[in-house]
Amino acid sequence: MQPDQQDKKPKIPFMGGGDSNNDNKPQRKLPKFNIYWIYIIIFAALLGSTFLKFTPETNTVSEQEVFQKMILPGDVDHLLQVTNKQVVRVFMKPDSITKAWYEERFKMKFEPAKVKGVPLFEFQVVDWKVFSDNLSSFYKNNQIPDNKQVPVVTKQDPDWFGPISSTIFSMVVIVVIWILLMRKMGGGGAAGGGGIFSIGKSKAQLFDKGTKVNITFADVAGLDEAKVEVMEIVDFLKQPKKYTSLGGKIPKGALLVGPPGTGKTLLAKAMAGEAQVPFFSLSGSDFVEMFVGVGASRVRDLFKQAREKAPCIIFIDEIDAIGRARGRNAIMSNDERENTLNQLLVEMDGFGGDSGIIILAATNRPDVLDSALLRPGRFDRQITIDKPDVKGREAIFKVHLAPIKVSETLDIHKLAEQTPGFAGADIANVCNEAALIAARNNKEGVDMKDFQDAIDRVIGGLEKKNKIIAPHEKAIIAYHEAGHAICGWFLEHAYPLLKVTIVPRGTAALGYAQYTPKEQYLYNTDQLMDQICMTLGGRASEEIFFGKISTGASNDLQQITRIAYSMVTVYGMNSKVGNVSFYDPSQENTFTKPYSEETGKLIDNEVRSIIEEAYKRTLALLTEKKKEVELLAKQLLDKEVLLQSDVEELIGKRPFEEKKILEVETTDGEENKPTDGSIDAGVPAYDSKQPVPPLN
Repeated sequence: MQPDQQDKKPKIPFMGGGDSNNDNKPQRKLPKFNIYWIYIIIFAALLGSTFLKFTPETNTVSEQEVFQKMILPGDVDHLLQVTNKQVVRVFMKPDSITKAWYEERFKMKFEPAKVKGVPLFEFQVVDWKVFSDNLSSFYKNNQIPDNKQVPVVTKQDPDWFGPISSTIFSMVVIVVIWILLMRKMGGGGAAGGGGIFSIGKSKAQLFDKGTKVNITFADVAGLDEAKVEVMEIVDFLKQPKKYTSLGGKIPKGALLVGPPGTGKTLLAKAMAGEAQVPFFSLSGSDFVEMFVGVGASRVRDLFKQAREKAPCIIFIDEIDAIGRARGRNAIMSNDERENTLNQLLVEMDGFGGDSGIIILAATNRPDVLDSALLRPGRFDRQITIDKPDVKGREAIFKVHLAPIKVSETLDIHKLAEQTPGFAGADIANVCNEAALIAARNNKEGVDMKDFQDAIDRVIGGLEKKNKIIAPHEKAIIAYHEAGHAICGWFLEHAYPLLKVTIVPRGTAALGYAQYTPKEQYLYNTDQLMDQICMTLGGRASEEIFFGKISTGASNDLQQITRIAYSMVTVYGMNSKVGNVSFYDPSQENTFTKPYSEETGKLIDNEVRSIIEEAYKRTLALLTEKKKEVELLAKQLLDKEVLLQSDVEELIGKRPFEEKKILEVETTDGEENKPTDGSIDAGVPAYDSKQPVPPLN
């Protein structure tokens, strides 16, 4: 090797003291020592204090043997009473220990030279007074004079290790309890950053540039608009001059808003996997602690770490845990939570625009957040993540079906159409359930039937074919479900029927009819009335064919009550109540109603009038289609499950066709969208699955 090559030889970094010239020598690893070795040593010492007595080895004999075989012949030199151990030790004369009786009794040969001053035998004493009386009686009965009686010496054995061991044991117990308490209050030691002394430290998990996150934007499907917004935020941090050169400012925060399961946290995980900047992740509940001031301290520590790693991103999941509106309800107020929120507000608006820290938060309760948190300058953007439409669900199915062996005949588009209202988490659950069902049936691939069974299981619960149902109850269930199906079949604005079954599912569902809701956001009065009539079809069918009503329509009544109250109190669809809405999205009037008692009575009367009108209409329809209901019910009792194709074979095709609304084709084949403002962006979308609950 040349001299210049020797200089270029890489050096191993030197750790510790000593001569740095010995860097290349293999260093001997020192044995690891931790606090658990101290516990082991203390435990061994306690065992030693318990089992090691530090007393000479002696042979145990009985009191009677000492009196008769040792004292009477005059072989005993003296007796030693150890009062603190209830033991009498026997010291023998050297010349008497060589007798044959002792060798026979103890199966050993004693040496006279080693006997002097050493106790060879001992026996237990229960009571010292009784022992003294027994010894006096023995001397008297055997007529032993006083000058030949054995001397008795009394003393106590030194027990110096006992008090020390008890003291050490007490100290060890106190230390162990203290350590456990400190770890508990510090959030588990490692997670809390070292116990009570770091309880105010942030619990954020850091994903630095070198940290590998398995989730990327390719795993996020159906959220194209949200992905664009989030990717733009990452681009802000990578190329800030691109946006600030024209005088713009980098947004300080973005709030991900959407129902549960739509992919808010998944989008944040993908952002951590794609971003080439440090990513701090934590939950809103991580700021909450039993000690006063800890939440605010953790917020300060979080932003201190973020400034050191800037540019970076802070993600707070479930921010409504600390971001609830302040002072809305004095009874439910929490000073510690409000202090944490105040500190968060100050930190978000306290650093400069060029600091390079962006706050990303997620919540499914934006209505409860404090207005100061949502203002521009803190959360500049609110990214809404809704439940996916048909195209979005199809893309999500493709992502979750990638690792699953599916059949070649599987129609993903049809699956997307059969799962309206399903969020990304629901679709993932359906795919997993379908794979488990196919594996249970020993199939080589997951086919369409497995997915339909999985959808039924997710919607209605576990199928219970072995549930014992009386024949007359089964007939009521069949006619109930047939009433729903016939109403949905012959009502123009009802949802198209997909499947009807009387197989019990879940804990309470004895049967159900599954429909395919339309992908729409605005509903008129006729559509809502048809939905109410379709929902009342089961109860009306029971009254027509059995002359009585059962408890099976309780869930139906809950649905129509919500829809009817929403029509009157929220959407202004009643002439007597008028074009007013009593819905309060901020829920500030929790204990007071925004209307008088007289108006409340009017609302109740109008709701009952709407439901009564719909029920009469349903009775008339099912009376007219009585033969179809009976035919469908008997077929249900025979097959238990009927699909849309089976219903078409029994009663013919549905008399209504889908009408295309607002679709005007031009000469070049493009679609012209209305420009007269007929779709008002300010009108809230009506959720047919979960209508707004009544206020009274």
